[in-house]
Amino acid sequence: MTEHQPAPENPEGDEPIKQRKNGLYPAVSDELAENMKSGWADTELHDLRPIAQAAETARRRAELSARFPGERLVIPAGNLKTRSNDTEYAFRASTEYVYLTGDQTQDGVLVLEPTADGHEATVYLLPRSDRENGEFWLDGQGELWVGRRHSLGEAEQLLGLPAEDVRELADALREATGPVRNVRGHDAGIEAALTDKVTAERDEQLRVFISEQRLVKDAFEIAELQKAVDSTVRGFEDVVKVLDKAEATSERYIEGTFFLRARVEGNDIGYGSICAAGPHATTLHWVRNDGPVRSGDLLLLDAGVETHTLYTADVTRTLPISGTYTELQRKIYDAVYEAQEAGIAAVKPGAKYRDFHDAAQRVLAEKLVEWGLVEGPVERVLELGLQRRWTLHGTGHMLGLDVHDCAVARTETYVDGVLEPGMVLTVEPGLYFQADDTTVPEEYRGIGVRIEDDILVTEDGNRNLSAGLPRTSADVEAWMAGLKG
Repeated sequence: MTEHQPAPENPEGDEPIKQRKNGLYPAVSDELAENMKSGWADTELHDLRPIAQAAETARRRAELSARFPGERLVIPAGNLKTRSNDTEYAFRASTEYVYLTGDQTQDGVLVLEPTADGHEATVYLLPRSDRENGEFWLDGQGELWVGRRHSLGEAEQLLGLPAEDVRELADALREATGPVRNVRGHDAGIEAALTDKVTAERDEQLRVFISEQRLVKDAFEIAELQKAVDSTVRGFEDVVKVLDKAEATSERYIEGTFFLRARVEGNDIGYGSICAAGPHATTLHWVRNDGPVRSGDLLLLDAGVETHTLYTADVTRTLPISGTYTELQRKIYDAVYEAQEAGIAAVKPGAKYRDFHDAAQRVLAEKLVEWGLVEGPVERVLELGLQRRWTLHGTGHMLGLDVHDCAVARTETYVDGVLEPGMVLTVEPGLYFQADDTTVPEEYRGIGVRIEDDILVTEDGNRNLSAGLPRTSADVEAWMAGLKG
């Protein structure tokens, strides 16, 4: 990895460009500095078309404006986070900022300034890196190091918003008067500038409102989620085709295979892929992915592609590594499938959000009683939650820009709420028999099964966005046989 080189202090009196302590060039000559200022072609982009969701982001901002009249609203994208020394994690803009702007650039801030009849929205961004002071070639975040940023003029064309230099925003906010709300946790500099103007309670109300805005998806969002799911289906197909290579190596081969699809067709994976073979399938968030892949065991693959607009799929299939379930594996798998069918059937407009969870849990409790693993009757098991020893988690969650979307919405509008057309949620029951669970017969131990699909609530019921992947045990076996040739 190449190292960036030091520069002199900014001639305009700003902070000097950061220098690496052990850089090989101790200084920049005046002649070189002058030479680097000129001889560059004009690369400004003109006649850019607005991003696909520009009309939707404008509508979302209007809804936000109507909720908080007369108040200044500040929604930051966030800053780079250090991974180690001078290397950073890949930047991912805050969900609130992306939802309201469609922009994904680091250090961006959306500000809604109150007016007599609503708000005026401005996006504050880093402009093109400066060619006069050497930033573009000497700073670690300069254009020649990390790539070209859009100019403010280009950003205005793309986002449909006035764009200004974010480096001037903190000072302006310090001088601002009147009520202010800020989405916290993303930009320490902005928070410091607002420290005496905001309260935690008022800021949380802003964050909660934006979370609840996202409960019902618009047409653009639904199309993006379908795109994410379609790529995820292809990623699962990729994995099945290379299971022999995974057996020769480890779960890492599965992880890498799916990641390739995510990066080729999307922005990234939407969350850490769970590539859990054998007894690792009983660990709900197994993301180490360093275990063996053995014929005769099951592979629980929980993974999702994130689109370029940051909407993510979240799909799980539990596959027989050999291509065929054993008798016991099939019995457990079919029980989970039956529970998922009951859960999906309960997803419809007007239903309580909890209905799909209750329906799936009832089926699993019935199976556990039937198998003699827990003492009935079923009503007693459900009342006491005894099935949870083996079902562990809730049966689903909202899905969108975040894999667990709308997470800070009020309980009364989310888990105690009612389903509406446009909501997208996962239905994902599971049974997990831990390898050290002495309350179940030995042959059950180390078997984990989860089936998860992404379900859109429609006007007359629901649509399974991930129906492109088979779900019944027989269909899974036939699908795998076809992919393996």
